[in-house]
Amino acid sequence: MKIGFIGLGIMGESMCANIVKKHNDTVYCSDLNKDQVRKLAALGAVPCENNIEVAEKADMIISMVPTSKNVSDLYNELLPYITEGMICIDMSTIDPSVSVEVSKEVKAKGAQFADAPVVKSKAAAIEGMLGVLVGCEKSLYPVIEPILRYMGTTVIHMGENGKGLVMKICQNTLVGEIQNGVNETLLMALHYGISIDNFAAAVAAGGANCAYMAVQKDKLKNEDYSVAFSFENMNKDIHICERMAADAGMEMPGMENVKRVFEKGMSAGLAKEDFRATYKVVRGDYDD
Repeated sequence: MKIGFIGLGIMGESMCANIVKKHNDTVYCSDLNKDQVRKLAALGAVPCENNIEVAEKADMIISMVPTSKNVSDLYNELLPYITEGMICIDMSTIDPSVSVEVSKEVKAKGAQFADAPVVKSKAAAIEGMLGVLVGCEKSLYPVIEPILRYMGTTVIHMGENGKGLVMKICQNTLVGEIQNGVNETLLMALHYGISIDNFAAAVAAGGANCAYMAVQKDKLKNEDYSVAFSFENMNKDIHICERMAADAGMEMPGMENVKRVFEKGMSAGLAKEDFRATYKVVRGDYDD
């Protein structure tokens, strides 16, 4: 099966690299950033001039682009070139309702579609150890699972089209709420003279133990805001959750508080920093 990968950004580059290394057939790739295309070509991928060339040559298209509009625009571009029997997997994190509409358009061409957003960050993408949350028909899942395992060690079928994205937004919103809780209580502990190291050790010893604190401790301690997952992308996901909650008629006060923190950070110019930079917002660095 010939695979085409579209979107070689922070996550997509490493995800595509793992496919190139592990797949026993041709892998095509395209991106607006031609330097990224050349990097993948050096690993053995076949570079394409544009997305249409990928669609014309591949049996399976995998896309990883930033926003709902990007996904809609991409598949509007590709749709005339999607043929019966093709498989399309969009691994972007976008609004589930947009993905469901795209899936209907792709299926109308006699092709198959899955949403398969990923969890974890750049380091896991490099190692091929992402989590992949899949929304697709039951019959498609066993076909695409081996390909997804090139990129991830945990691959979970969440249900029909859109359900992978629903779970991804729930996951990231929960991460945001955990992160905000860590920020607030860590800053409280520091105020009363407890070190970050002791705070982390005490958290790990009790019911508040969480992967976020274990992973982020040293980076928070060193004021390291280099990007593993960007502030602007997390902000995007929290706002998708806000729209989903409105559609469901649900109140999510924890999410609303996290949203305010991210909005304040976006206004302060933190978009291109790592999302852990919320720590600075909660600390009061950008108060008027």
